[in-house]
Amino acid sequence: MLSPDSIELADMAARWRSAYVHIPFCRRRCPYCDFAVVAPGDPHADDLAGLTQRYLAALHAEIDIQSEVDNGLAGESLDAINLGGGTPSSIGATAIGEIVEHLDSRFGLAPGAEVSIEANPEDVSEELVDGLLAVGVNRVSIGVQSFDDEVLRFLGRAHTAEQAGAALEMCVPRFACGVDLIFGAPGESLDSWRATVASALSVYPHHLSAYGLTVEAGTALWRAVRAGASAPDPDDQADKYEVVQAAAADANLVQYEVSNYARPGFTCRYNLSTWGQGEYVGLGVGAHGHRNAVRSRNVRSVLAYVKALEAGDLPEAGREVPVEPEMERLILGVRRSCGVDLGEWEEAAASHAGLQRLVAAGVIEIRRGRLRVLRPLLADDVAATVLSLSP
Repeated sequence: MLSPDSIELADMAARWRSAYVHIPFCRRRCPYCDFAVVAPGDPHADDLAGLTQRYLAALHAEIDIQSEVDNGLAGESLDAINLGGGTPSSIGATAIGEIVEHLDSRFGLAPGAEVSIEANPEDVSEELVDGLLAVGVNRVSIGVQSFDDEVLRFLGRAHTAEQAGAALEMCVPRFACGVDLIFGAPGESLDSWRATVASALSVYPHHLSAYGLTVEAGTALWRAVRAGASAPDPDDQADKYEVVQAAAADANLVQYEVSNYARPGFTCRYNLSTWGQGEYVGLGVGAHGHRNAVRSRNVRSVLAYVKALEAGDLPEAGREVPVEPEMERLILGVRRSCGVDLGEWEEAAASHAGLQRLVAAGVIEIRRGRLRVLRPLLADDVAATVLSLSP
């Protein structure tokens, strides 16, 4: 079995084909979230049940249209389906099963394909778990974020630490189960974060994702910070990043990307494929796709999305062809622990002062034409330096 951080696995993932399906509905809007979501109190959300039915009908219409666009995904079956959001678990197992079945009928599913959803702890029940298993879901990522109730309240989450633990106890034995965490909320102590990481690892998850809290323009958190509230502290977040790195390694989880850790055999296929420039179709409001070297994005308004498909039109907001696909490959690739083949940039990298300084400082290594980041905390700085290779 290949290690999550192996070069062979990364190269294989670049050839996988995937589908991302965006389910925008949430019980509430988290103050840090800038995704395309719909929650009670939003415009056009006074009849959420009706809007949900219209949205799902539009989503199925888009599956039909996208399966014919550009010859689908070059006639190849899907290696991974990822339902994200929003809160995919909020629409129930039956609706999820109908989406998976429709994708299978239109694109086909490869043997052993990953079928993954994101779920919030408050939605997880024995009934949901049984339903998801029955419709072919084999991977679940639980949005725990923290095991500290005060931090959860700051983050605007609808669940408690106790509910998070119960959800994981139900899911870990029956799925490839991942835990998603957020660190660096103002008021979260280092001890609180250590306890959160320890609680997450105590259930022996197959996968762990840990992200620093960011302040995105237009969010409630952004408005609060502009009004004088405390913002996340970069030094504090760096300390917490190192805590989770060490704890994950002690728990035999292998870091295979800047923010992701997995046991052998349990890397997230969809994510690994996107970092390797694999092709994927993006379905749903705000979804992005990558097919035939073209990147596309859908409109972010749920109502605009629904109306476009009800009229028989694609809900695209735009598309672009990367000016330098090879440079894009490098920028995506430096996030992976196995690094990235420099390819046509190998000679330029050997004489690039910025990259050579990073080599001397022990931040990266360049060996046999491959660049690897040794200190993932500085991956964004490395990516910026790599970008300067291009005139």
